[in-house]
Amino acid sequence: MDNINKKILIIEDDKDYFFILKTNFEMEGFFVVAARNGQEGLALIEKERPDLIILDIVMPVMDGYEVAKKIKEKNINTPVIFLTHLKDADSISKALEIIPSDYIVKSEILADKIVEEAKKKLGIN
Repeated sequence: MDNINKKILIIEDDKDYFFILKTNFEMEGFFVVAARNGQEGLALIEKERPDLIILDIVMPVMDGYEVAKKIKEKNINTPVIFLTHLKDADSISKALEIIPSDYIVKSEILADKIVEEAKKKLGIN
């Protein structure tokens, strides 16, 4: 395990799915910070200054669209990867209009591939 020395913020309300993601990222040497809803996630973005944000869309309190809008409003330039079950064209275009980013459908990818996508986004080989 290399120490990548990068901090990932995962904003995800599904505890089981979060645990799988966290485990995969930590096995690759990432430091993982967690938020269970969008409001919590926004607070952690400012407090923790993550290198990358993994953002679910369907969450309690504040959804991923709202979080993305707030990130944009605050001129936070942290890269974002949307990670959601929503795979219809409207959901995808709505997210990518807010923040041009990567959009991954949970049911179509394994957790280790999500880590690979995160590494690509961060320029890690």
